Amino acid sequence: MTETPQDPSIQNIIVPRTRDLGDGFEVRRVLPAIEKRMVGPFVFFDHMGPVILRDGKGLDVRPHPHIGLATVTYLFDGEILHRDSLGNALPIRPGAVNWMTAGRGIVHSERTSEELRHKGSRLFGIQSWVALPHDKEEVEPAFVHHGAADLPVIEGEGKTLRVIAGSFHGATSPAAVFSAMFYADAVLEAGARLDVSAEHEERAAYVVEGHIGIAGESYDAGRLLVFKPGEAIVIEALGPARLMLLGGEPMDGPRHIWWNFVSSSQERIEQAKADWKAGRFPKVPGDEVEFTPLPETPPPIRK
Repeated sequence: MTETPQDPSIQNIIVPRTRDLGDGFEVRRVLPAIEKRMVGPFVFFDHMGPVILRDGKGLDVRPHPHIGLATVTYLFDGEILHRDSLGNALPIRPGAVNWMTAGRGIVHSERTSEELRHKGSRLFGIQSWVALPHDKEEVEPAFVHHGAADLPVIEGEGKTLRVIAGSFHGATSPAAVFSAMFYADAVLEAGARLDVSAEHEERAAYVVEGHIGIAGESYDAGRLLVFKPGEAIVIEALGPARLMLLGGEPMDGPRHIWWNFVSSSQERIEQAKADWKAGRFPKVPGDEVEFTPLPETPPPIRK
């Protein structure tokens, strides 16, 4: 669903739709959308929670494959236990980032640990995918975790900015990226103002919490504001607010998206589908029993 922008500096206002990931765990899917498939290299953007996990329940995203992309997991609250087919197994907590490069193929699972299942927990965060450039789509899979203390934080004038990936406001994340991009978590006090320069051609802000104003127009939480190229943007917090800022240079051509696969080649996606169905992807050590079956027909991109 979209809303009509009144501010000429805003190209699209995208309102997410709810999707069930299984076992009743719902997310708000922002990208891809019919009116905007990508923002810079970002081809997928899910808002998780906030949700309270009680009575032995937890997140159970069973082992599933990826190709041609990097997954970027970032939490505001809670914890997720990541395991992958490279043998990595570690929790991610608020303020840290998991950057998993799928390349030619990787399998991973995301679950709530047994310890947290017994005592209950909260979960709140963002799962996004970044498309890889043509010449990097088939790189060797890799996984990197950067703790909260490793990511640069800019503070002052009522703003706290954490740079998750790429460069923003003069600070650069240690996460290795494959194309020019930025991804940042911005927490604003009431009345704080945040400039978003026109450095990158494609830029957007997702309002996680609170209300913001731009050029006299106000926007509620749960909105992705896609900015027009070349327009300098000033965001004002109309109360305490939290935003995710994302974008970069346009990708080097369109991307096909089918289920968990992203590629510039439809034939490559067909091969990945056949490989997963035939069991040719590697297993996830410590999570070898369950898996996510190949869907007969994945959900369409929402209108």
